[in-house]
Amino acid sequence: MVDLARAILAVHVVWHPNYSEGSDIARLIFEHFRSKRYKNLLGNVDLNIAFHSAPEPNTELPVDIDLSEAETSAVVVLAESELAKDSAWRKYVEGLINDANSRGFVARVYPVAVEAEGLDVGFDIQAVRWDRWEGNHTDRAQRLIRELSYEFSRMLRHYLKHLEHREEDARDLDRYLEKVQVFLSHSKHDGDGVRIARDFRDWLHRNSGLSSFFDVLDIPAGTRFQEVLELHVKRSALVAVHTDTYSSREWCRREIIQAKRCNVPMIVVNCIRDVDERAFPYMGNVPNVRMDPGKAVPDKTSRIERVIGCLLDEVFKDFLWRCRIKLANGENPDVLFMARPPELVCLTSELISPRSAELRPLGKLPTRTDVADPMIVYPDPPLAAEEEQLFENIAPNVRLRNLTRWLTEA
Repeated sequence: MVDLARAILAVHVVWHPNYSEGSDIARLIFEHFRSKRYKNLLGNVDLNIAFHSAPEPNTELPVDIDLSEAETSAVVVLAESELAKDSAWRKYVEGLINDANSRGFVARVYPVAVEAEGLDVGFDIQAVRWDRWEGNHTDRAQRLIRELSYEFSRMLRHYLKHLEHREEDARDLDRYLEKVQVFLSHSKHDGDGVRIARDFRDWLHRNSGLSSFFDVLDIPAGTRFQEVLELHVKRSALVAVHTDTYSSREWCRREIIQAKRCNVPMIVVNCIRDVDERAFPYMGNVPNVRMDPGKAVPDKTSRIERVIGCLLDEVFKDFLWRCRIKLANGENPDVLFMARPPELVCLTSELISPRSAELRPLGKLPTRTDVADPMIVYPDPPLAAEEEQLFENIAPNVRLRNLTRWLTEA
C-alpha cells in the first residue's frame, strides 16, 4: 500500500524577500494547486506547496529544499532584479538547479522571469517569460498557472512512464519533450463549429506548447478516416465545441463516445446560439465552459484562455490520478480506475466490449463472464445516493468505490 503521507508532487515557490509582489504570485499558485479539485484525487491528501523567501535566522537565505521529500518536485523561481544582484541568492538557485538536474526529470526548476533583469541570474535553463506577456498582474498569474499545469503534467507523465518501465533511462529527454495533444471535436454543419475550432487551433499554435488535431487537415491521404480519428481521440485531451448542430452529427457523437470509453481528459465548450434539438447525453460529467460564439476577438481570446486553463487542469488531474493508482499497486484486472465520477456509459464500454483491453492501460473491467463482482474506483467524494441507486438497478454486480474507501478496504 502506498504511503499516503508522501506527496506525489511537491511545489516550492522561491522569491527574494525584497521582491514585493512575490508573495501575491505565490499565494495564487497555492490557492490553485491546493484547491479541492486536486485533493479529491489523492484520497484527501493535498499537494505539498511550500514558500521559500524569508531567510533562516542568522542567514541571508531560506531553508534548504529537499527535492527527495516527494515522488516528484517542482521549484518555481520568481526571478527579477533583486535576486539577480544578490550573489548569495544566485548561488542558492544555482544549487537547486544542479540538484534537480542530478535527479533526472522527477525534479525540475522552473525560472519565471517576472522582470527582464531576472535573466541576469545566469540560468542555463529555459525561463518562463512573464516579462513578455500582455495583461495585468492577475492575467499574467493565470497564464503562469496554465504554464505550470502543463509543465507539471509533463513531469508526472514522465514519472508514470518510469514507474511502468523502471529499466528505462529516467533522464529520457525525448520522452519528456513529447507534447500533449488537443483533439478539437466540432461540427462542420453550422456557421460556428469550424470557425471556433480554428480559433482554438490558431491560439494553441501561437500561445502554447500544446499540439492539436483538427480532423481532415491532420489525416494523411491513404489512411482510414475512422481509424485515425479513434487513435487520436485515444491519445489526446478532447475539447468538444458544442454548437447548435454538434449533437446531430454522427462523427461528433462517435468522438465523444470514444473519449468516454478511453477515459481521456475532456471539456465541453458551450457555444449554443439558439437551441440544440437533442443534447447528446454522453457530454455530461465533465467541465462545461460557456463561450458566446458571437463575441468579438478580445473577449473570445479570454474565453479560449479560460477553456485551455480548465483543460490543462483536467490533464494534470488525470496524471495525478494515474500516478496515485500506480503507486497504490492499483492494477487489479477486475477493477476499472476512473479519474472522474462513473456514469452508465462505462458499463457498456468496459464490462461488455471485447476491445476494452486496448482502451484502458491502467486496468480494465472484464466481461460479466470473467468475474462475478467487478469494481469501479473513482475520486472522492462518493456518488450521491440517487446515482448509486441507478447503478444498482442496472448493474447490481458492479461495486462502486470512491478512492478513500477503496484504499481503506484494500
